Amino acid sequence: MIEITVALAPIFAIIVLGFVLRHRRMIAEEFWLPCERLNYFYLFPALMFRQIATANFSSLSLQAVAVTLLGAVAIGGALLYGWRLFRPQSGPIFSSVLQGALRPNTYVGLAAATALYGDDGMMVTAVAIAIMIPVLNVGSIVVLALYGNEGPIDPRKLLKTIVTNPVIVSVLAGAATQLLGLKLPQALASTLTILGTASLPLGLLAVGAGLDMAAPRLSHGAVLQSTIVKLGLVPFATYIIGVALGLRGVSLNAIVLFNALPCTPSAYIMARLLGGDHRIAAGIISVQTALAAVTMPAVLVALSWQ
Repeated sequence: MIEITVALAPIFAIIVLGFVLRHRRMIAEEFWLPCERLNYFYLFPALMFRQIATANFSSLSLQAVAVTLLGAVAIGGALLYGWRLFRPQSGPIFSSVLQGALRPNTYVGLAAATALYGDDGMMVTAVAIAIMIPVLNVGSIVVLALYGNEGPIDPRKLLKTIVTNPVIVSVLAGAATQLLGLKLPQALASTLTILGTASLPLGLLAVGAGLDMAAPRLSHGAVLQSTIVKLGLVPFATYIIGVALGLRGVSLNAIVLFNALPCTPSAYIMARLLGGDHRIAAGIISVQTALAAVTMPAVLVALSWQ
């Protein structure tokens, strides 16, 4: 438990620092949006491309990892749909609850996996991102089209959103480099490493800066519903499916940790742009990020007993 706490404490300390810096106005408000854009469009894609392009996947069962991750998320989504049959919610609220219960904060995930499991943990988490981000992004857009206030999404707009997503593009480019057996020039690999190294601390600071601790007061039920599924039921389902498929060690631990991550801040942006309840989304993100400081170590302690 002490080792886990020591590994995760710096991650949440940086998140808290980001919260303090913004809400105490110790850094100009104008800093944060360019910071987030720099990371989203350039630094994090550089990290993902290098990791996917240069990783050795020979020891990883990609099929088992994919089935485990997608199966657990499908169970979480099905539970929320079933819950809605008994506790009806408006479409915009439900779309935000669903996003909050299924979409992970990849900055926290990569930082935590690297701190706990080193390069192997980062590699497995990068694979998880490559599998899940395209599926969850498209799924979230479809859900918002069905339940949001903005009405149906233009298929051309949906396709453009997917093919211009910098994380998806970087993952596909990295996968193509890997499949073609191409080796990155040393200068390029070093440049990508430097850019990627800057991504995680900036991402964690931005996560903290984006927290809104007043938002959860709007709807305790929706926030609690999403949080129970995201931080409790989905990680448990991930573990059960992963063990059944023969995953063990870092492979199992890293994907359980991945599905135990708090919701990504981009869920708020997508809810605001596509007709979801963005205030509920903000509350879900804030509560889950705060609780993850406790639930993630708890999940890891439980995994250590296997």
